[in-house]
Amino acid sequence: MTSASDTLVHGRRDGPVARVILDDPGRANALSSAMIEALRGALARAAGDPETRVIVLAAEGRVFSAGHDLAELRASDDQAVHQALFDRCSALMLAIGACPKPVIARVQGAAVAAGCQLVASCDLAFAAVEARFAVSGIDLGLFCSTPSVALSRAVGRKAAAEMLFTGRFIGGEEAAALGLINRAVAAGDLDRVVDEAAAAIAAKAPEAMALGKALFRRQLELPAAEAYALAGEAMAENLSFPSVRAGIDGFLVRRSAAR
Repeated sequence: MTSASDTLVHGRRDGPVARVILDDPGRANALSSAMIEALRGALARAAGDPETRVIVLAAEGRVFSAGHDLAELRASDDQAVHQALFDRCSALMLAIGACPKPVIARVQGAAVAAGCQLVASCDLAFAAVEARFAVSGIDLGLFCSTPSVALSRAVGRKAAAEMLFTGRFIGGEEAAALGLINRAVAAGDLDRVVDEAAAAIAAKAPEAMALGKALFRRQLELPAAEAYALAGEAMAENLSFPSVRAGIDGFLVRRSAAR
């Protein structure tokens, strides 16, 4: 039986690239409970697909995501209900980080509040110059506390604070300058830029990519000495992979032949 959540997200795989697409443009791709459930399921399926090496997260319509469904939030005054919703949303964001495949956000339009959090949670993000970003819950008296976690880890502390405290919208170029996204490009170039990045990642050894992504995320939260210790362990483990040994041996043979 098809559930309501099944209609909110659709996906496909193009070779090694899985595409997970928010498809509720009539409600600005709001992160309702159903959308969160659908996204978690689609991402889990892509993460578990052995043929997938990279995931592109995109959206239909003019808006990437307007964040939480405000009507759903106001449908109940039960704090426990709200807590459960935010917990599920946080689990979605953490699942993106825990996914062994790199996740690229393709942002064609506005990403607001939890929608901005979704972009900040992805490993890479590319946006149209016209795209806009904000954590503007404060304008309604609701501080974007959960979005602040991902945002503050993607941009500098003061830049995050300004966005959170003022609710100010920023454009694609400013988002790139702050580090929220990798690049802002003309809308007509967005698919090409995303596809080039996805292809470059997909061409790399998947086992090394999975190990490297996990290490990269973990070391960011550690003091430098602990980060180096963890990174050294990861490098030593990585060197034991057959693909690495074959790659290094091939390089040494080519270098020797070139002399």
